[in-house]
Amino acid sequence: YAWDASEEYLFKAMVAFAMRRYSSKSTTQVSNVLVCNVTDRVSFWFVVTDSSKNVTTVPESEVEAAIRMNRNRINNAFLLSDKTLQFLKITSTLSPPVEPSTPVWLIVFGVVLCLIVAGILFLVVAGIQQRKKKNKDSTERENLEEKSEVTVTVENGIPCETLDLKAGHVNGVFAADDERFTSL
Repeated sequence: YAWDASEEYLFKAMVAFAMRRYSSKSTTQVSNVLVCNVTDRVSFWFVVTDSSKNVTTVPESEVEAAIRMNRNRINNAFLLSDKTLQFLKITSTLSPPVEPSTPVWLIVFGVVLCLIVAGILFLVVAGIQQRKKKNKDSTERENLEEKSEVTVTVENGIPCETLDLKAGHVNGVFAADDERFTSL
């Protein structure tokens, strides 16, 4: 951040503005704000003088109250936030970080435990359903065998009737109608 005479003037003007808004007097001028000990890291201290009274400086409590009241305007003027623009002895206007009432590890533990229980329940229910289906299929196959008195072949778990080859079933796909195609 480049701090030069123009930036210093802007800071003095913002402090003078804050003092005018706080005290509702138009006596505070830019020249009443004195900036001292400016460093390369933009660290300094400042004093506000009061020219209307014979007092050299405005009490610290009034300056703090004025800055607290107009802190947002000062931050916006420099495009800063409460984290980047700090006034010593003046607490920031940021709210304290929110701490959850329940520790994070407990929430993660609860979620993992619920997933494990749900997985176990899924496996148990799926096993019961599979056993019921298997029992139902075997009784269905037995019923078909008893009715037809013919052995029922099972392919891929599906009962299939055997073809009566003596009756002469013909697959029409392979029957040659007219030789539409020339032989090679």
